[in-house]
Amino acid sequence: MTYEECLDWLFKQLPMYQNKGGAAFKKDLTNIRLLSDYLGNPHQDFKSIHVAGTNGKGSVSHMLASVLQEEGYKVGLHTSPHLKDFRERIKINGKPIAEKAVVDFMSEHKAFFETHQLSFFEMTVGLAFHEFAQQKVDIAIIEVGLGGRLDSTNIISPLLSVITNIGFDHTQFLGQRRDQIAREKAGIIKPKTPVVVGEKHKETETVFKDIAEKQKAPLTFAEDLILPTFTSDLKGIYQQKNIKTTLAACQALKEQCGLKVSKTSIEEGLHSVVKHTGFFGRWQTLQEKPKVIVDTGHNKEGLTYVLAQLGDEAYAQLHIVLGFVKEKEIDEILALFPKEAQYYFCQLQIERSMDVQFLKEAAAEQNLQGEVYLSVKQALMSAKEKASEADLIFVGGSTFTVAEII
Repeated sequence: MTYEECLDWLFKQLPMYQNKGGAAFKKDLTNIRLLSDYLGNPHQDFKSIHVAGTNGKGSVSHMLASVLQEEGYKVGLHTSPHLKDFRERIKINGKPIAEKAVVDFMSEHKAFFETHQLSFFEMTVGLAFHEFAQQKVDIAIIEVGLGGRLDSTNIISPLLSVITNIGFDHTQFLGQRRDQIAREKAGIIKPKTPVVVGEKHKETETVFKDIAEKQKAPLTFAEDLILPTFTSDLKGIYQQKNIKTTLAACQALKEQCGLKVSKTSIEEGLHSVVKHTGFFGRWQTLQEKPKVIVDTGHNKEGLTYVLAQLGDEAYAQLHIVLGFVKEKEIDEILALFPKEAQYYFCQLQIERSMDVQFLKEAAAEQNLQGEVYLSVKQALMSAKEKASEADLIFVGGSTFTVAEII
C-alpha cells in the first residue's frame, strides 16, 4: 500500500469517531488489550504521562511535551484528533512519525485488525505505542481520546495522571451530570500514582478525592498551588489555566516522580510550544487586514473563554464563520455568541456535520443572522470579500471547522 491507500483504508473501512461519532465508540478495553498483547505490550517499554479533561488536554499535553523536550528528553506525543495529516496524532520530539512507519504497521497487521474488527482509534493507539517503543522514547505524553475510564489509552501505567477540568461534552457517553463525567475521567487515576487536577468544582472535588484515596494516589489541585507566573507562545486567555496545570504537573514530576525538570526548561518550553511540537489551531491568527483568527474551542466551557477574548479585540465589524458537529447541545452554545456579528454558517465535510440549514434556523432563534455555505472555505471566502481591513473574522465552532481552512 502507498501512504494514501493506507489512509483511505484506515479512514473508510473501520469506524472513526472523527467522522462517525457514537458509532465508533467502544464501551470496554477488550480490543485494545487484545491488540496490546498481540504487539507484545509495547506500552510497558516507556515511561508515560496520561492527560484527560474536557478542555485544555491538548494544550497541556503539548506544553508538557515542549518542556520535557527542552530538558533534553526524547518525547513521544499522542493526541487527537488531527487537523490536516493523520501523523499529527503521533509525534516524537515534535516530528510526525514517518509515512513508511504508518504503512508498514497497517500492512503487517491488517489481517489481525480486520479479524477482530478494531476501531480506527484502537489501531492508532496501537501504532503510537509501537512506535514509541521502537524509537525508544524516554517518556510519552498520552492524551485521552474520549472520557478516560474506557478510553483505549487507559492501559498504560503512567508516572503521572493529569485531569485538566470537567465540563459538559460527549454527555451521551460520559453522563449528564458533572460528577458523572468526573468519575469517567477519574478512571485514569492509577494505584499509588500522583494525579494533578487542574480546576476545582464543588460537584467534582469529592469524586476526585474519593477515587484518589481508594487508589492511594497522591492528589494535587493546581488551583490550590501558589506557582510562579509564566507565559506561553500559545495565545488565548484560557491558556493561563492550562499553564498552571502544566506547572503543577512539572512540580509533581520533579517532587514525586524523580524527573529532572528545571525552571529554565519550563520557561523556554512554554515559550516554544509551537516550535517544539507543531501545535496549531488555538487562538491562531492566520492573517491581518482583515484579521482572521481561528480557534478549535467547541463546547460551552471552551467557547465561553474564546468569546470573552473575542470581545477584547478591536474591530469595526465582526464576521463569524461557524460550523458544528450534529451531537452538540446547540441552543445554549449559540446563546453565547454576539448578536451584532455577521454570520457565515457552513456545512462541514464530515458525516458528523450538523445540517447547515438546521444551524441557521437554530441561530435565528438566538437572533444570530447570516447566510448558509456548503463548505468552510466558501464561507471564509465570502467573509473576506465582505470584510474591510479594519474588520475581524473569527472561524470556529468545531475542531473540524478549523481543520478545513488551516
